[in-house]
Amino acid sequence: MRHAARIAALLVASALAGGCAQPATSSAERSAMAGARVTPSAPMAAPGTSIPALTLPSGIPSAFAGASPARPDLAHVRIALRPIATGLTSPVFATGAHDGSGRLFVLEQAGTVRVVRDGSLEGDPYLDLTDRIASGGERGLLGLAFAPGFGPAEVRLYAHYSNRAGDTTIAEFRATPGADRIDSATERIVLVQQQPYPNHNGGWIGFDQQRRLLIALGDGGSGGDPENRASSLSTLLGKILRIDALAGPADGRAYTIPPDNPFVGRSGARPEILDYGLRNPYRDSIDPATGSLWIGDVGQDAWEEVDAAPAGAAGLDFGWRRWEGRHCYNPPTGCDPAGVAMPLAEYGHDQGCAIVGGVVYRGAAIPALDGAYLFGDYCSGKLWAIDAAGGEQKPTLLLSTGLTISSIAGDDSGELVVTDLRGGTVFGAVAVAG
Repeated sequence: MRHAARIAALLVASALAGGCAQPATSSAERSAMAGARVTPSAPMAAPGTSIPALTLPSGIPSAFAGASPARPDLAHVRIALRPIATGLTSPVFATGAHDGSGRLFVLEQAGTVRVVRDGSLEGDPYLDLTDRIASGGERGLLGLAFAPGFGPAEVRLYAHYSNRAGDTTIAEFRATPGADRIDSATERIVLVQQQPYPNHNGGWIGFDQQRRLLIALGDGGSGGDPENRASSLSTLLGKILRIDALAGPADGRAYTIPPDNPFVGRSGARPEILDYGLRNPYRDSIDPATGSLWIGDVGQDAWEEVDAAPAGAAGLDFGWRRWEGRHCYNPPTGCDPAGVAMPLAEYGHDQGCAIVGGVVYRGAAIPALDGAYLFGDYCSGKLWAIDAAGGEQKPTLLLSTGLTISSIAGDDSGELVVTDLRGGTVFGAVAVAG
């Protein structure tokens, strides 16, 4: 697949106007609209050099084996996708609220949250933010997370969107119990991060098992991370952030910093940072069974990667821009793997062009998938799986969907939900006979 179709255009849909303007970069970078991975400067390995096994910093578990009681049967599982809802405009994500309602909340890139209930798409948006969002290219309404325990006593939810200036905005909203719509006037801005370029915004947000809000941000864009932001601890770009949004404002800030964050008290480092060295972690997830963090990090010119961190791991450097997957990127030779958390899986651009991170399957409909991490590719529409407890491995191809995959998530029952950006459809996964 050509780079022109990759995540630089991720979220570009014919139904939406206003694609990204390309910054002045090299032709290779323009075609990829990529970033890079950076860590403190260190020598790199010869071109094409790869690291054969997962490497984590000292003191961090190097394998996930035993973390889950379930092990998938990837050699025999067969699945198919069935439509759940149609008629959406550029759906980029879907999630449940875990409130017992069974509703599915689908984000449309231009700024609306739609509700699917009992297989029917409701007419009025649950939340409409189109008056404050810049949409097109990799911008728009990108992520949504309901506070743990969402319901009559806990009415907060959080959105990740691009504001009119194109900057990343994390905002809190409050629902009225029993109401079918949220008043956008309840918005409380939690965090705004300036974006130097129109691409690599990340997009995912979610709560960890300690009720802390995780926020995925890309390296700021252009191609090859020209300002080397992903490895710099002085900026939030190219990072997974961890904040306490539920605690409310404190000391003049809209959130508090968890005291166990890894860079609290370090001079020159932003205390919000959980992990760093990421290029564009567009879609990520927390495994509800183990608490482990799973990241689909979009690659530059040649490699897409799956990164993961066991529950409790913090301060990990995933290596961008030094590394692209398990291969040297910048500099192109002499890559030093010391201190870098290498990917659990990777695939080359002969198989696709932009990874869409997914979830560890914890549903009941497809028993052979229990304990598998599923992910896909935006350009090729392929859907893969790996054993979430199996360490570094080669992905197993489950299905060539033919879709423009924009997210792979789980509903309130842990069943798979896949959004098709260009087709405007939400799909569910079912098991099929051999």
